[in-house]
Amino acid sequence: MPRPYLLDLNVLVALTDDEHKHCRRAQTWFHSVRQEEWGTCPLTEAGYIRLVANPATGFPEGSLNRAIDVLSVITDHPRHRFWPMTERWTTLTAPFADRIFGHQQVTDAYLLGLAIKEDGVLVTFDRGLKYMAGAEFGRNLLVLE
Repeated sequence: MPRPYLLDLNVLVALTDDEHKHCRRAQTWFHSVRQEEWGTCPLTEAGYIRLVANPATGFPEGSLNRAIDVLSVITDHPRHRFWPMTERWTTLTAPFADRIFGHQQVTDAYLLGLAIKEDGVLVTFDRGLKYMAGAEFGRNLLVLE
């Protein structure tokens, strides 16, 4: 049975923004796994709304309602799975904590830890996560290249 996919924020944005530099890559991957389970968690959902609602990121003003509406369509998809966050950051990241080197990896580390806990796969564009996952958790990471 295929493992479920957890979309990171950039993949989620790329799937919904035709102007995103990785839109085609994200959509090609998504269509290739359309029969499999994929999902979001509170971090990726809140990040999506925060990013899309911020006019400084290039989205038009008044995008808060649009972001919420688009997120609702995404999360209502029959293959969508909500990944609850119930574990502490230190608990989920303990197996690879020695490979976390900076503040910019805090959220990614949590998402990877969540994917490991749920025996799922974190989907990202961030190649740096390969080092964090290492050989031990490589099966829990998919870098779209």
